[in-house]
Amino acid sequence: MACESCSTGKDGQPKGCKSNGTCGTDSCNKLTVFDWLANMSLPNGEAPFNWIEVRFKNGRKEYYKNTENLTLSIGDVVATQAATGHDIGMVTLTGELVRVQMKRKKISQEGEILKIYRKASQRDIDIWSDARDKEEPMKVKARQFAIDLKLHMKISDIEYQGDASKATFYYTAEERVDFRELIKVFAREFRTRIEMKQVGFRQEAARLGGIGSCGRELCCSTWLTDFRSVSTSAARYQQLSLNPQKLAGQCGKLKCCLNYELDTYLDALKEFPKTEVKLRTEKGTAVCQKTDIFKGHMWYAYEGEWMNWHKITIEQAKEIIEINKKNEKVASLEEYAIDLLEDTKIEFENVVGQDSLTRFDQPKKSKRKRTNRTNKNNNNNNKGNSNNSGDAKDNTAVAKPAAKRQVRRKPANPNQNPNANQNPNSKQNPNAKPKPNPNAKANLNANATEGEAKPKSNRNNRNRNKRKPQNKQNSQNSNQNPNAKLNPNAKPNPNAKAKPNPNQKPNPNTDAKK
Repeated sequence: MACESCSTGKDGQPKGCKSNGTCGTDSCNKLTVFDWLANMSLPNGEAPFNWIEVRFKNGRKEYYKNTENLTLSIGDVVATQAATGHDIGMVTLTGELVRVQMKRKKISQEGEILKIYRKASQRDIDIWSDARDKEEPMKVKARQFAIDLKLHMKISDIEYQGDASKATFYYTAEERVDFRELIKVFAREFRTRIEMKQVGFRQEAARLGGIGSCGRELCCSTWLTDFRSVSTSAARYQQLSLNPQKLAGQCGKLKCCLNYELDTYLDALKEFPKTEVKLRTEKGTAVCQKTDIFKGHMWYAYEGEWMNWHKITIEQAKEIIEINKKNEKVASLEEYAIDLLEDTKIEFENVVGQDSLTRFDQPKKSKRKRTNRTNKNNNNNNKGNSNNSGDAKDNTAVAKPAAKRQVRRKPANPNQNPNANQNPNSKQNPNAKPKPNPNAKANLNANATEGEAKPKSNRNNRNRNKRKPQNKQNSQNSNQNPNAKLNPNAKPNPNAKAKPNPNQKPNPNTDAKK
């Protein structure tokens, strides 16, 4: 519960504690008790309980008697009696609940009784607040003095008395410390009365506070007032790993929460047979290796076969123990463990192999090769689409029949004399194939592989089909190289000179033109 000063505002954001730790309703402080009897009136003739609970720094609480019959409520700042002088504190509880708290903490109402003097005045509050401001820089100096004197102690907190007449130093140490010289240094430096008080590591954590491994505030600083001893057997009963780093709290000791569920575990373990009892079978003697309190299962292994565990239920283990008491043996544990094998198999199948011990034995297949191949194919397809042509194989397949048609086709020029280049004495080789010009610029296969072949217009194709008749020299070269293939994209070389044929007859038409 929070008071109005630190509650949530209209915009949904927390306002923060504007009282700076001195909450008016004392509902934000640690180790507080909710007064559920505050709105209930007492029976007729009953006087209210005249003891008051007062809280000081870091949850330290004391009980005082209201001898002056002051009208006090939760959150009032009062001046209380001290061994010397007076102290300033805050009222945290009144009424009948104070009687219950005193009974629980075993505080007697007789003997030496401390009293409440009055409600604190403004002057008392100013002195008290000034003394509280000196505590933090004083703690830094005090720790440095202890280090200079080479004392094995840790000064954890300093608390000034309300009238600033005394300062109490709280420290922790594993061994006894001789701090007589240290007190002299403190008195000379701080000019006040010094009191040294040793506290345990749990009390130190309770005074300072902090956040535990669970993500919440420490139990000792919020609600836990009595510190029970915690042993490692509490972790063994709960089947926790005996790792001191995980079992220890902020104070360095075993966590207090190990005792919270210990009684429940002890009640559940009463139904289990003792782990020291061995099961005798015809196959051998079985020893208990592990127990599962939540599911009620036990694992046994034969002596000499410690790697093979057999899981059975509590009832089956008790049944075997009863048979062994009659000096009889069962056949084997496998007969009892058959019923649980199918369940475990289904359980591991549902986990998708995450609990399998061999899931890292087989190396994973890399997807780089597959992705590289797909990228190459995509690039080739994109190039073919951009050039409006297919693969190199497709271009050559289309070009071959076109080349054959060009060889068989007659010259289409009507002005050309068909008898101009004919030699009646020359013989043509039917197997001869025309040899392509080595100076040809275009190469179909090279263009197809490089992806640079571009379709040409029909006009260029027509001019290409108009081939000149071959002379005798070309026919002789074609006879020399029978394996030569025709390149349809080959162009005539303008620099090449035709050799005269001595056997050729003069043509009067050509001579007239010349």
